[in-house]
Amino acid sequence: MRENLHRFFRAARGAGVHVSPAESIDAMRAVSTVGIADRAVLRDALLLTLAKSEDEKKALGACFDLFFASPEPSQADGEAAERSEAGESAGETSDESPQVTQDHGAEGGDDGQLAGLGALAQMLLSQDRAAISAAIASASAAASLTDIRYFTQRGIFSGRILEQMGIARLNDDLETLTATNPALAERLSTLTDGLRENVRDVVAQALLLYGREEAENLRNEILRNAPLARIEPRRIEEMRTLIRHIARRLRERYAKPRKRQRRGHLDVRRTLRRNAAWGSVPFLTAWKRRHRERPKIVALCDVSGSVARVSDFFLLLIHSLHEVVSDVRSFAFSGHLIEVSEVLESKSAEEAMQDIMSRVGFGSSDYGTSFADFERQWMETVTPHTTVIVLGDARSNNLDPGADILRRISERAKRLVWLNPEGRMTWGFGDSEMLRYATFCNLVRQCATAQQLERAISDIVAAYR
Repeated sequence: MRENLHRFFRAARGAGVHVSPAESIDAMRAVSTVGIADRAVLRDALLLTLAKSEDEKKALGACFDLFFASPEPSQADGEAAERSEAGESAGETSDESPQVTQDHGAEGGDDGQLAGLGALAQMLLSQDRAAISAAIASASAAASLTDIRYFTQRGIFSGRILEQMGIARLNDDLETLTATNPALAERLSTLTDGLRENVRDVVAQALLLYGREEAENLRNEILRNAPLARIEPRRIEEMRTLIRHIARRLRERYAKPRKRQRRGHLDVRRTLRRNAAWGSVPFLTAWKRRHRERPKIVALCDVSGSVARVSDFFLLLIHSLHEVVSDVRSFAFSGHLIEVSEVLESKSAEEAMQDIMSRVGFGSSDYGTSFADFERQWMETVTPHTTVIVLGDARSNNLDPGADILRRISERAKRLVWLNPEGRMTWGFGDSEMLRYATFCNLVRQCATAQQLERAISDIVAAYR
């Protein structure tokens, strides 16, 4: 059971449940106390010791049900058993017929041939379900089935399990019986098909348990490198989930070190004075406090039709970083500019973007007018501690680009960063004003994918370390 619990912890981690070594020890102690006889009690014990939230409880419950569920006997096994039972009942009701004499003779011959068959063939013909299940489980462990990660490995692991069970000897037995006893060979062939199906079910179950994490990682890697502007509607929610994971990873990376580094270096003079009563033995330490400026971010997001989808994910990521950046104000614009900070904080991502798009989204971008709106109403929000981030394709539709206003914003801010979802080869062509805007920016990045977006935000936050 200890081996099974270790495999279960591994499957639980793949299902998204964080299981620490200490928690796994607590779970094993709980199982040793309640025992394994009652499946419902065992399930409750594991959920109480491992799940830390309602979502983890649901994920762990589904993982438990799948892990401890045994695949149902295949249809081929059932049909073979029914034919066997039907043959036995027919033999009991017609003992006096000449055919029965021949059947009994055949059965006697079968008994002699069974003795010469391999262990797997005898197990299948005897229809010992418990022995077959135990043999599949033993062969699965020998084949390292817990190492399965991708659906393309199903055939490989199925073959390994069958090899461990002795499929080569079973095939030889089938060839021998085909020549000597075709009826018995047909029955054994049907049972062999059922065995293969059972093994496939076991492998499929293992893939769901142990391959979920790798499958999700592969899916996320594809999403991370997919152009945000061309994400299919059915995958928008998946991308939002990925953006939330990126935000959580950035918080974990920068929030805790910031607290640890705040105390600074050891202050030797104060430490010696504080410990003068103990002969300057440093029982008590004093540290030089580091002054760290409070970072501020002002985000200006173009939500015109060409970049609306990218702005959706960008705003979601920015407003998920409050633990790292204390002051975040967001603005959206196409023809004119409005503040959307309160909308993003008070509503869900989908509701917020619908509200923003209904007010300023999907119009023709006018950077000059939007920059003028910002200068007129919110220019005081930009201080020497502020990082201003502009997300947009810099296409002004041949209108006044407002480059002089952007210059004044750059002069007031600590940094001006421009994130452009278009490729660098298109900058400066057509109505693109990117090359003119770039002269006032401290950093210009192409930001067309979630991975590029994560790197850009990571570099911005790291500047305050």
